[in-house]
Amino acid sequence: MEKVRFGIIGVGNMGSGHSKNLLAGKVENGVLAAVCDLKDSKLEAIKALEGAENVATFHDYKEMLNSGLVDVVIVAVPHYFHPPMVIDALNAGVNVISEKPAGVYTKQVKEMNAVAEKSDKLFGMMFNQRTNCLYRKMREMVQNGEVGEIKRVNWIITSWYRTQDYYDSGDWRATWKGEGGGVLFNQCPHQLDLLQWTVGMMPVKMRAFCHYGKWHDIEVEDDVTAYMEFPNGATGVFVTTTADAPGTNRFEITGTKGRLVCEGGKLIFDKLEVDEREHCMTAKGFAAPKCERGIEVETDGKNDQHVGIMNNFANAILGLEPQFVQGVEGINGVQLMDSMMLSTWLDKTVTLPIDDDLYLAELNKRIATGRTKESVGDVVLNTEGTYGSK
Repeated sequence: MEKVRFGIIGVGNMGSGHSKNLLAGKVENGVLAAVCDLKDSKLEAIKALEGAENVATFHDYKEMLNSGLVDVVIVAVPHYFHPPMVIDALNAGVNVISEKPAGVYTKQVKEMNAVAEKSDKLFGMMFNQRTNCLYRKMREMVQNGEVGEIKRVNWIITSWYRTQDYYDSGDWRATWKGEGGGVLFNQCPHQLDLLQWTVGMMPVKMRAFCHYGKWHDIEVEDDVTAYMEFPNGATGVFVTTTADAPGTNRFEITGTKGRLVCEGGKLIFDKLEVDEREHCMTAKGFAAPKCERGIEVETDGKNDQHVGIMNNFANAILGLEPQFVQGVEGINGVQLMDSMMLSTWLDKTVTLPIDDDLYLAELNKRIATGRTKESVGDVVLNTEGTYGSK
C-alpha cells in the first residue's frame, strides 16, 4: 500500500482533532478514509472540512471495519467502549489505536490484551505524551543510571482546570455509568502512564484519597491525593484535581545520584558529586553530599504529540520503523487509577495488581446508584492547546 487508510470511530473532541490532522496532511504516510459516529451532525461537520469530500461516513463502526476502506481505526469514544471496539477491530483484521485510557476496569483491559496478543495486527495506545522530549529524556536518564537508584517520585498535576460547563457538555461525562471516573480517567491517564514508564516500574502498594464531586456538581472524583510504594522501596505521591487555579505541573524523580525536576517546559538536574548512599556511609556529622544545582538538561526538542503517534503507527504498518507504543501497555495506567479508586472505596492500602473482580463489583455498586443527566446536549469542544507539558 502507498498510504495507510485511517478510519476514526467517534468524531467528538478528540476524533475531530485526529480527522483534521489527517486532512491537513500531517501524517506523511496516512490519509483519512472514513469516519463513524452515531450523530449525523458530527459526520456532517467532518464532511464540511476541506479535503473531506471523499471521506466515507458510517453510523455503525462494524460496517466500517468490514468495508475494506480502512487499514487502521482510531477508537475515540467514551471509555467503556474502548476494549470491545479494539477487540472487534482486531478480529476484523484491522489495525487499531485506542484513545486513552485503555479501559475503565482491569478485567476488560486484560480481555482486550489477550485478543491483541493472538492477533497479527498492530494495536497501539494514543499515549501522545510519550513523544514529549522532556519525558523521553527523563526515562533515558533513569534507564542509563544517571539518577542512580530511584528513592522518591512526586507528581503534582493540578493544571487540568475544568468548569461546570465542561462537565455539563455531555450526558456521559463525569458519571459512573458513562465515563467510569473523573480526573483520573479523563485528564490523568497520560501522567499515570508516564509515571510508571519513566521510572521503569509499577508500584506494589497504593493508599489514595479520592474526593467525589468536591468542587463540581458531579458524582465522580475531581480531587485526588495518592501515596505509593515501589518494589525497590522507593515511595511516591501523586496529586491531581480539576479545580485549582492557578494549577501546577511539577514532576520530580529523586535518586541516589541526584534529582530531576520537570516543570515549566524545562528539565532540571540537580547532580550529586557522589552517590548519596555511599556518602551517607562514609561522611561525618551533618555534611550533605555536594551538589551541582540547576543543570538544564538538553533534549532533542521534539514533541510531536498525536501526529507523532499516528505517523509512527502508519510507518510501523508499512514496515518502515518499529511501533513506539504497544497497546497492551495501557493496562499499567488502568491498574494505577483503579488502585487509587479501590483504596479510597475500601479505606485502606491495596496491593498491585489489584483484585479485578473486586474492583468491578465495587464499580457496579456505584453505577447502580449513579445519577442520570437529563436534557444534556453533546457539545464538541476544541481541545487544541489543552494537552502537552503545561
